[in-house]
Amino acid sequence: MIIQLDMQSELPIYSQLVYQIIEGIASGELQLGEALPSVRNLAADIGVNLHTVNKAYTILKQDGYILVHRQKGVVVNPDGMPDLTDDFLKKQQRELRPIIAEAICRGMTKEELSAVLDQMYNDVKMGHNKE
Repeated sequence: MIIQLDMQSELPIYSQLVYQIIEGIASGELQLGEALPSVRNLAADIGVNLHTVNKAYTILKQDGYILVHRQKGVVVNPDGMPDLTDDFLKKQQRELRPIIAEAICRGMTKEELSAVLDQMYNDVKMGHNKE
C-alpha cells in the first residue's frame, strides 16, 4: 500500500494516515490479518516522526481496525472490522452535516450530492485513487 501525505493539508498527518489505512482496508488493498509496517519502519518510509505514526496506530487500534501482537507486530484485525454502532452513525452525521450544508449553500441539489457520494463510495470500494 502506498501512503500519500499532503504536508500542506490542514488535516493532521496522523489523521491522513488513519484515513488512508482505513481506505486500504475498505478497498481490499489491505486484507484481514495482513501485517503493517512497524511504527519505526513506516515513519522512516514516509518521512514523518515516530509519534505521528504511533498516534495513528493507537487510533486505529482503539477503533478496532488493527491489532498489535507481540510476535506478529501490527496487523489488520483478523477477526474483522468494527461493527456499525450508534456512536459511529452519530459521528458520521456530525462530520457530514457541515459538508452537506456547504453543498446546499453552493447550490448543489440532493441528486448531485448523492451522485458524488455514489461515485466516491464506488471509487473507495474498487480501490481507485482519489482525485
